Amino acid sequence: MTASRFRSLSRFAATLLLWALASAAIAAPVSATLYRDASCGCCHKYVDHLRVAGFDVTVADMGNRAERFGAAGVPPELSSCHMMRIGGYTVVGHVPLEIVARLLREQPDIDGIALPGMPIGTPGMPGEKTQTFVVRTLQGDVYARL
Repeated sequence: MTASRFRSLSRFAATLLLWALASAAIAAPVSATLYRDASCGCCHKYVDHLRVAGFDVTVADMGNRAERFGAAGVPPELSSCHMMRIGGYTVVGHVPLEIVARLLREQPDIDGIALPGMPIGTPGMPGEKTQTFVVRTLQGDVYARL
């Protein structure tokens, strides 16, 4: 084998290895911790929705909701039935997965996002969507409309 051919094969092998490592990293599930009230059924449905999408979700009891939300910097007007920590962000409520994915992909300089209340038609909440969902940053700015 010539030196030129050996270098070409070495570059190809290195490229293939980098591609395999990158693919494995992309395929690894994203870990999240979801804090909820023990008696809340819609939170279980949201967790199921996340897991079906490939997220690795740990479920924990919320404890005192006001304290938990306050410690995470969530204002009362943006609260919902559960809160999740994912990728260094706080995600409050039944935020659709495409918005969670956008948050993780874009990595904006914010603390997190919230879909206040429990809107019908969001992941985990049964029924047909009847309104525009407005996802806000924890500072109150609009992050997305669906």
